[in-house]
Amino acid sequence: MNILLIEDNLNIVKGLTYSLVKENFKVTSFDTIKKSYEYINKNDNIDLIILDITLPDGNGIDLFKNIIKDKNIPTIFLTAIDEEEVIVNSLNLGIEDYITKPFSTKELIARMNKIILRNKKQNIINVKDIKYDLDKMIVYKSNKIIELSSIELKILNLLFTNINKVVKRDFILDKIWEWTGNDVLEHTITVYMKRIREKLGSDIITTVKGIGYRIDEEQN
Repeated sequence: MNILLIEDNLNIVKGLTYSLVKENFKVTSFDTIKKSYEYINKNDNIDLIILDITLPDGNGIDLFKNIIKDKNIPTIFLTAIDEEEVIVNSLNLGIEDYITKPFSTKELIARMNKIILRNKKQNIINVKDIKYDLDKMIVYKSNKIIELSSIELKILNLLFTNINKVVKRDFILDKIWEWTGNDVLEHTITVYMKRIREKLGSDIITTVKGIGYRIDEEQN
């Protein structure tokens, strides 16, 4: 398992890296927001991130909101900040866990293993005859791969990574602009959704009129 450790305390980096390697984790570490952002942006094989909030060139919470959350990488905040409001807000953002320093390495590893096990079970989502592999970003219909364009796949990924939640049209439009660098018309998203639905040949995408789109996971 590939672990990204973002921490500027050298003693913590050395000690934690040693312990994680002994547990057969592969560890990459950085001590700044800038280096971490560049690495996350170029690598799709990160299984879990351990992230300090207070870093020399910025705030770990902002790093999580700006890139980690969209990539759906399980994240643990490891920080000296123990304010209740910060902890609650961080958990509401979608992090997996919040651990305050000083900390027990054994407890941290136990929590990591629990998160990794839980996410392994959730990496494939089945809705009717459509199956989506979150790790590989591959869509299947009746076990056959559906070919989608890069933008279509990214839009569908937004819906699946927010399963059972409405993804707002404005958010999708902003992401399309971010991905393409081009001006995006309001009608653009309608065109993309029509193409995606046609290729899926399924009615799994629900339109929430005037708000956005949603995929609901089937209940067993």
